[in-house]
Amino acid sequence: MRKLYFTLCLSAVALLFSCGNEKQPEAPTPAEKPEQEERVDTLAMLVMQVQKCSRLYTTEYRVHKIVTHDDQLALKGKLFSKDYNINLPLGKRKVAIPIDATMKAYIDFADFSAANVRRTPTHIELILPDPHIVLTSSRINHDDVKEYVALMRRDFSDEELASYELQGREAIIKDIAKSNIIEQARIGATNALVPMLRQLGFDEPNIIISFRKNFTPQEVEQLVDASTLEKKNGGANRR
Repeated sequence: MRKLYFTLCLSAVALLFSCGNEKQPEAPTPAEKPEQEERVDTLAMLVMQVQKCSRLYTTEYRVHKIVTHDDQLALKGKLFSKDYNINLPLGKRKVAIPIDATMKAYIDFADFSAANVRRTPTHIELILPDPHIVLTSSRINHDDVKEYVALMRRDFSDEELASYELQGREAIIKDIAKSNIIEQARIGATNALVPMLRQLGFDEPNIIISFRKNFTPQEVEQLVDASTLEKKNGGANRR
């Protein structure tokens, strides 16, 4: 029997980045170039400046989770056509593993293009690339791991503890997917991009920063970089 109990401590941190702080060349006046050509030049300048943001980390979540597991040694079988399941005395063992993890959301602007921009003479909307979520760190506080092993049972092996730790990380990802990490990622990107768009002459009330869609919790799980989960699965070495 396995149980996962969750103690979640979230602190969303908006990380502000400065994207392209260098002085921008002055846009040509209508007297110098036709209005349509001026718009094209401004759009190209906008795309170039946004691409300079590269990988923009916007949100950080810190999670504390306690993973528990318990099992009972039992005799199971059939006698006189009746099933039996008898728990053996001194056959129980339990473990509680505290895990602290940090997850970050970022937006990669490497492929940002004019297709991500919708604009009118007065308004502009930037459709952000899909965000990515990475498990940047996770650790077990070995001093706080609690084990109970009855006399008839063997101790938990390193492989078993590593398996429970991996289950904890997977549970953290599922719980993060139900949080507002995607909305926080959009807000963080807005705080970084709006000042740049104001420098290009757009009024803040006329600026819209959005994602291409609203993500469900199941879709958010797919945005997590799975390789980070594998890299962190280095085993639960015992002390």
